[in-house]
Amino acid sequence: MEVSLERYPSVEIVIPHFGRRDMLERCLESLEKTRYPSMRITVVDNSGKAAGLVFMVKRFRNAQLLRLDTNRGYAGGCNEALRLSDADFVVFMNDDTVHDPLWLEKLVEGALCHEKAAAFQPKILSMKAASKGKRVFDYAGAAGGMMDRLGYPWCLGRVFSSQEEDRGQYDESREIFWASGAAMLVRRQVAMQLGGFDGDFFMHMEEIDLCWRMKLAGYEVLSVPGSLVWHEGGASLAAGSAEKIYYNHRNNIAMILKNRGTPALLWSFPLRIALEAAAAVFYLTQYPQALKKSHAVLRAALHNFRDREAIVRKRRAVQASRVTGDRKIFQGLPLTCFSKRKPGHVFQL
Repeated sequence: MEVSLERYPSVEIVIPHFGRRDMLERCLESLEKTRYPSMRITVVDNSGKAAGLVFMVKRFRNAQLLRLDTNRGYAGGCNEALRLSDADFVVFMNDDTVHDPLWLEKLVEGALCHEKAAAFQPKILSMKAASKGKRVFDYAGAAGGMMDRLGYPWCLGRVFSSQEEDRGQYDESREIFWASGAAMLVRRQVAMQLGGFDGDFFMHMEEIDLCWRMKLAGYEVLSVPGSLVWHEGGASLAAGSAEKIYYNHRNNIAMILKNRGTPALLWSFPLRIALEAAAAVFYLTQYPQALKKSHAVLRAALHNFRDREAIVRKRRAVQASRVTGDRKIFQGLPLTCFSKRKPGHVFQL
């Protein structure tokens, strides 16, 4: 399907930013080449103190700066821009990305063709691999996010630390479980109705949680492989860092407790607790900073225990409004993505 000029919906691209001005400038320069007429950009300055940032952002077409007094992370920064937007669609985007000129038009075409879907993900390729002349899927989202029945996320084109070469094996649009926050297009009204991202997540897995709630509300999430975005990765927190491990384990468990149906939660959550303990032991073998990495898993569990009343309140709201059961949502998905792991690959949530 082609989008006629009269039917171009408005799109707001939201880019939360904290540090690395050179990376943001590269992203904005790439977006300047985007062939889409009804597009504006909001850069969210999560520190509110970056000198000269307002002048740099104003250099670019239809770009504006939103300053926040405090660092609210990816989730909080995006939520504030979402609240202020009046666009038909919103793209949540990392500032360490570059883009094919037709990436946005392809995403919007996908959205106009699938009215039952609320979130859409482009094909996300590794920028680091591209610099070496290779076409490899990126860690953060790859060809589309998936979820196993125990609540572990994985991707088409990437399982744990194994990233596939893009040979066209995922070039057909399909339903996925979640779209990557590196570059995801959402229907603004749906995102607003669901309350946007969970601000308590701060960073990591907030997009998975939102997509899960979209599915519970009866919407689909789709991949749009004709849309191409390259992602550098590791710009906020380095892969395998103790802080990244903390956020991933903390938010993953909170997300499961909020969104999983009660019958499935009763059998799956005890298994997850056992696997969390196993992960803490596993990280003791992961040098450097093995103790910090192992402690991050325990710290994540302690945070959720202390925050249990808030999680229960969120769960009640999510479960009360759901219209789609777990059986439909998890149909065809494996019990665990560990079966897809190849020997020698490092465990990473």
